[in-house]
Amino acid sequence: MSTVIGATGADLLLPVPDRDTPAALVLGAPADQSLDDALETAWSALQAVGHLVVVVPAALSAAHRGRLRAVRSLLESDRMALVDIDLPPLATALLVEQLRRISPYDLGPGVIASAARLLAHYLHAGAVLGSVAKLDRVDVGLGTHLKSLLPGARFAVQAAPAASLTQLADDTRLPGPDYATGLAWAAPAGHSGRGHAAGHPPAGPGLGEEWVKDRLAADWKCQYVRQVPLPEGSARWWGTAKVVEFAAYIADVGVLYQLVGSAHRAPCRWCGLELVGDRCAFCSSPLTTAAPAPAPAGNPPRRHGG
Repeated sequence: MSTVIGATGADLLLPVPDRDTPAALVLGAPADQSLDDALETAWSALQAVGHLVVVVPAALSAAHRGRLRAVRSLLESDRMALVDIDLPPLATALLVEQLRRISPYDLGPGVIASAARLLAHYLHAGAVLGSVAKLDRVDVGLGTHLKSLLPGARFAVQAAPAASLTQLADDTRLPGPDYATGLAWAAPAGHSGRGHAAGHPPAGPGLGEEWVKDRLAADWKCQYVRQVPLPEGSARWWGTAKVVEFAAYIADVGVLYQLVGSAHRAPCRWCGLELVGDRCAFCSSPLTTAAPAPAPAGNPPRRHGG
């Protein structure tokens, strides 16, 4: 393994589904981690592994973003990449998990870093909300704002790969993936639920977690359902603490490897690392010729053998 994956908070490191998933490191906010500790964490990873890829949420605070840049600058290291990702918190955590799972493979640090943008296209993310009064990630009309004031109102919101919002009802359907996925969902502390196979009769729309586990999982033909802890930033991202967040993701590491490994690669003209896309995540140098854009969220390559 030549690449270690970093996250900006421990809440973005989900309980791993297997023992083979490599550990990740956390470069926390200035209030949670001293500069010395952040430098030591990053330096130790670079010395032990070689390259560090940190997934940086678009909603990260300016102070936290500045800390990450300071760490990279003080270490004077071109082996540390800061990869910006604009996804909801749960989908971001799943992307971190996917990068961790492919990091032991022979893809190279440049490909793994630039693969974050590619894999982000294959995440279908959203939430069931009890209020959209403070939601600013998706356009909310006046009528929808008024409906959110009604007792027991619930709204199904999709943020990726395209934005949509609808009031939750028995016939609510969201556009989903047309390839094999698992479904992860998360609710505030105090809510309960266990992962199980999809396909059970749907519950009423009043309980967001039941709609996600049963109706949505069945509609999207998810192979299994998994409950995970709700990331700390979810309430802020969605504008309400009354949130049940969900995301469909490719869970098969063999498919992830084939998806990334089959993408067009090109060498960086500055640092020489192979990459996917049009700009190196480590040195920020653009390619001299434009590389093909990441494939849309359609069918990923099938897995052939191990």
